[in-house]
Amino acid sequence: MGAHPAALIGAFVLVHAWLIAGNLLLPGLPLGDVQLVYPFWASLGIAGEGWVGIDTAWVYPYPALLPMLAVYPFGQGLAGSLAWLLLMTALNALALVALAGVQRDVRRVAAAWWWLGFLTVLGPIALGRIDAVTAAVAVMAAAVLAEHPRWAGALIAAGAWVKVWPGALLLAALVAARRWVDVARGFVGVSVVVVAIGVLLGGGAALISPLTEQTGRGLQVESPLALPWMWAAGLGGDSVIAYDREILTWQVTGPGTAAMAALATPLLAVVVAVILALAGIARRRGVTEELLLPALALALVAALVTVNKVGSPQFATWLAAPIVLGILLRAHGGLRFRVPATLALAAALLTQVIYPVEYGAVLRTETWMLVVLTTRTLLYAALLVWALVALIRAARGRMVSDGGEDPAAASREVEGASP
Repeated sequence: MGAHPAALIGAFVLVHAWLIAGNLLLPGLPLGDVQLVYPFWASLGIAGEGWVGIDTAWVYPYPALLPMLAVYPFGQGLAGSLAWLLLMTALNALALVALAGVQRDVRRVAAAWWWLGFLTVLGPIALGRIDAVTAAVAVMAAAVLAEHPRWAGALIAAGAWVKVWPGALLLAALVAARRWVDVARGFVGVSVVVVAIGVLLGGGAALISPLTEQTGRGLQVESPLALPWMWAAGLGGDSVIAYDREILTWQVTGPGTAAMAALATPLLAVVVAVILALAGIARRRGVTEELLLPALALALVAALVTVNKVGSPQFATWLAAPIVLGILLRAHGGLRFRVPATLALAAALLTQVIYPVEYGAVLRTETWMLVVLTTRTLLYAALLVWALVALIRAARGRMVSDGGEDPAAASREVEGASP
């Protein structure tokens, strides 16, 4: 497992021991969803009241029930919490194997060490939500994309059928990967099986409800788009924070929040369309997969995180896969990913401060926490801007490596003075 397997394995154990302890001991109810919400959803089907995602609309695709059902027999107490945390740890172990591999590959080892550092500073939320499943699967997909694109497509599908966001990696691969057809085949193969099983279980429109269930939501307090109203609430303005019992989350309301919530989805669609257009131009101009794919994947994922009215802390976990992809492809002439890798670590650290450590300060809109939220939002925006700059340079034909500009020089130009 890389040049120093014992050190990497030891670090993995220590990091996950810390994450498990943090989930069990830190304030702020880090495992609130695992202990309260997930068992409730699972119990509905077990009690014969209908399976969410199959019989009724749900915010997640129905396969997201699988890990919830897997730990349901252990109950909602300590046993159930440990079962969930150990299940997520096992998934991360698989991701480590996929990432570090079995050969002495320095780039893979570097990516694995970065990922473990990212998990460490992100803290309990790295394991304490359903996003931990998709984050691990997405890292696996990024790890095998270059050598095994069909497996990568299958893994992306597995992640997207738990929570939709890994679809961003599919879009990136379809535009920028040389073997995009293989990626598509892997994705379609898994998706056909999932849809067929869902239909056999009696599912209909509920199978696609995750695409529509978010449209009626307001601005969640941690969302980058909610930041102006959070400041207004903290400074004694007209904005108010309240708990929405229907969707089980804290939201901020005030003058203009309804309009912003309604605008969020169309705005995200426009941003994604612009990103894909830039990538399409770059692809037609001959920019290589190694240069284009990681920048495109990061741009799409950063857009999903930044231009989002939900903005849950666990969204930070999504950043790992495109960063890992960038680190891996650097070995083949890709962009230097030192800047976004550092920005992502800083955003993850602030996310841990926001949740669970000082979530009470978020709800009280304390000034220092508003500064933390603002800084974290600026880091997200910086990741998006970095990726957009890379795509713009690519679209202008300044990052071509086949018979054109040296890729190392191009990557240095994107990152400025980065060595």
